[in-house]
Amino acid sequence: MSWWWAGAVGAAKKKYQEDNEPPKSPKSVGLVIGITGIVGNSLAEILPLSDTPGGPWKVYGVARRPRPHWNADHLVYYIQCDISDADDTEKKLSKLSDVTHIFYVTWTSRSTEAENCEANAAMLLNVLRIVIPNAPNLRHVCLQTGTKHYIGSFETFGKIDPHDTPCSEDLPRLNAPNFYYALEDVLLEELGKKEDITWSVHRPGVTFGFSPYSLVNIVAMLSVYAATGKYEGVRLKFPGSKGAWNCYSDASDGDLIAEQQIWAAVDPYAKNEAFNVNNGDVFKWKQLWKVLAEQFEIEEYGFDEEGEKLSLAGLMKEKEGVWEEIVRENELEPMKLAEMGQWWMVDLVLGGEGVMSSMNKSKEHGFVGFRNSRNSFVSWIHKLKAFKIVP
Repeated sequence: MSWWWAGAVGAAKKKYQEDNEPPKSPKSVGLVIGITGIVGNSLAEILPLSDTPGGPWKVYGVARRPRPHWNADHLVYYIQCDISDADDTEKKLSKLSDVTHIFYVTWTSRSTEAENCEANAAMLLNVLRIVIPNAPNLRHVCLQTGTKHYIGSFETFGKIDPHDTPCSEDLPRLNAPNFYYALEDVLLEELGKKEDITWSVHRPGVTFGFSPYSLVNIVAMLSVYAATGKYEGVRLKFPGSKGAWNCYSDASDGDLIAEQQIWAAVDPYAKNEAFNVNNGDVFKWKQLWKVLAEQFEIEEYGFDEEGEKLSLAGLMKEKEGVWEEIVRENELEPMKLAEMGQWWMVDLVLGGEGVMSSMNKSKEHGFVGFRNSRNSFVSWIHKLKAFKIVP
């Protein structure tokens, strides 16, 4: 069974066998910028595995905050570095002369999209301008953006016309500021000066994965919402529109995104291309809502067509005390409700019909990985429970 097919059914997570010590001489050296994010955490698990293509891999992981305990068992060299600070970036990353591949899977948020463009472009530029001259064997850069490439930034939702779905990678940019465009411009400009370094761009949609540090982890936020509802004994009401409840949607599994990036990093047929990445199936939120209720043993759940529309951004402001009680009684990680996510993002995602993107190009170029979205949703809830993030 090939690695890609094994990965498609979840076997990519298998650990080293006891009699199979990891090789001491790496063939590839990955630099993961954003190692504690959803996809960064998946890359930290998958890259060091013995059967990962391009391996054996040595992995550096970069994040702004100190290394969290839930990331500590990954076989990576952890580097605490603020890449928005050019001096700190130079101090920490200029020493990494053996890097062969960069996986850029981080972003920052500012008040306006114009500020997002400036801040995110500066961060990527800091990394590339330090690593490229100091890593003579650098071969490839993976850049992660997303499907807002096709529908616009959060601040333009409802103000400009998005592309029709399913979206394909050859669609033109929308006429509005978008920090994804700014990142691509930096990537192409900097690598255009180096003919021996290739690139790939990866565009996931709503992402299912694990990272207690991520403020856009929809699985974590919905799990917290369900846990508070269970604790208070109330009906698990769907906090979205009728359109989102009934329409088809797709999602992107964090491990699958990581696997596509690794494929693009080592497969010659994937060079200098942009790829959508989703699980390859579709679902309705009405179906996953039943799954969410089952995972938290909630009997009453659903969408209230006649009731007032629910806003999680408003509702969860009132639940800090409830969440503190849940954390204390279940001995969870001592995280405040505000640290669990940006609740307005859930309102936005579930407020209209989902954006779907085509995986044809990715499959035609040779990546055939997939996930069952229901199983993906459940597996990440289980991991949140296992690490005592939710009860």
